[in-house]
Amino acid sequence: MFGAPSRYSAPGARYRDIEVAARVEGATPHGLILIMFDELLKGIDTLQALAAEPARRNAAHARVISLLHGLETSLDYKRGGEIADNLGRIYREARRLLGPTPGMERATALAQARDMLTTVSSAWEAIGTQVNGKLT
Repeated sequence: MFGAPSRYSAPGARYRDIEVAARVEGATPHGLILIMFDELLKGIDTLQALAAEPARRNAAHARVISLLHGLETSLDYKRGGEIADNLGRIYREARRLLGPTPGMERATALAQARDMLTTVSSAWEAIGTQVNGKLT
């Protein structure tokens, strides 16, 4: 969906893209952010798995960075105030951690970025559950 090659086979990638597109089509605005988080966390997992494959890793990295930019640009800084400011800082820190880092430090940086973003994703999911009584 976001244009980057998938770690799946070509038919598997097309099926996955169709599945994501269907989820996006029926999603609420809150649900769209959840989809972005889901894809972002999968992308970070892909980066970890592709450590020895630079070409595929670069495509996955571009996708992850694009998703982080998408999350940051979706923030409403006027209405969101301090929460939006803090989320923006988290997204920028995740981009920094996902930048060029050598060897074992890279694995640590990826894990730190994933942990931060998992926390935010879980909180976002909980907000939707509390507001709507179900996942949106």
